[in-house]
Amino acid sequence: MLEKKTTEYEKSVLIGIINQEQDKTKVEEYLDELEFLTYTAGGEVLKRFVQRMDVPNPKTLLGSGKIEEVAAYVKENDIGSAIFDDELSPAQQRNIEKLLRCKIIDRTSLILDIFAQRAQTSYARTQVELAQYQYLLPRLTGLWTHLERQKGGIGMRGPGETEIETDRRIVRDRISLLKKKLTKIDRQMETQRGNRGALVRVALVGYTNVGKSTLMNVISKSEVFAENKLFATLDTTVRKVVLGNLPFLLSDTVGFIRKLPTQLVESFKSTLDEVREADLLLHVVDISHPQFEEHIASVNKILDEIESADKSTIMVFNKIDMYHPETIDEDDLVTQKTKIHFTLEEWRQTWYHKLGDRALFISALNKENLDDFRKRVYNEVRDIHVTRFPYNNFLYPEHLDEY
Repeated sequence: MLEKKTTEYEKSVLIGIINQEQDKTKVEEYLDELEFLTYTAGGEVLKRFVQRMDVPNPKTLLGSGKIEEVAAYVKENDIGSAIFDDELSPAQQRNIEKLLRCKIIDRTSLILDIFAQRAQTSYARTQVELAQYQYLLPRLTGLWTHLERQKGGIGMRGPGETEIETDRRIVRDRISLLKKKLTKIDRQMETQRGNRGALVRVALVGYTNVGKSTLMNVISKSEVFAENKLFATLDTTVRKVVLGNLPFLLSDTVGFIRKLPTQLVESFKSTLDEVREADLLLHVVDISHPQFEEHIASVNKILDEIESADKSTIMVFNKIDMYHPETIDEDDLVTQKTKIHFTLEEWRQTWYHKLGDRALFISALNKENLDDFRKRVYNEVRDIHVTRFPYNNFLYPEHLDEY
């Protein structure tokens, strides 16, 4: 009888910095997300290290005392990787690696690793490979330290620099080749988008792991891969959806995240063409997440970067079934009510006040309030369609329930 294989997670520690830009609460939030990223990549977090520093150490990011503390823990617990929430310079990465004697990973390389695991199609793999090479290029010297012989003297002259330059040239050539390959695929995809005709295009956007793919499955009655992990979906999926008898195209796009690596934004800009060319955006939000308003701001920032911030948008607050506000005891005269104590109804009123009927509250998993969602999307798509094809006005009633 075959033994069932169990998943082996790599032992890891997380490291964050408290400074003027991020206080202790903010750092803990970031480390919570970093731990979820680590779990998604196949790691197990054993301990977190946080240091308050107004000015990070240019050589090792952390102070010497904290580095020694981390090094001792790494040695005692056979830690495989130390993961930093902030991006490390190539020099910092090399210096820390010498001191800790384990893999040194920052948030950027961790996200790149997850993307590499998740990439299924040739297009996604090419995009990820390009991002990885762009990240690797300035860090190549660390791979060739055994060949560097710059001290001079007999027997100390060697091909170190030549090897490094050779490797850099290989990587640059590979980057150039991948860019050409992506340009060719982009043209093919542009042709595909053009062949879809003049149907109204709707795109699901939002932070990673907010339930976009689950919502896509419910609306389009398809089987798009969905999982409670970050970046479950990398490839853009497009489905034809019909509400009433009104057809439109619905696309599920890659999720966004705070501190999204620049290399990935650049590499995935072609994938985000589905967002740029959409007539309507459905901005899906996980309202059960304590920092969902920050997630909204992060998504809006990236939408602005890809020149899509001014598009017609409906805010879809998902996972209302998982929302549980913190409560205040009636006898507690000290604690003041804040947003963490808001009921779902109070959040509704808050966002209704801001957006009116452009805010919806649903549970895609439990199919709560989906009728309201369908009606709102139908009305929006109908308005766009009728504006584009005025002679089709009589084909589609003003309200979905008139069918």
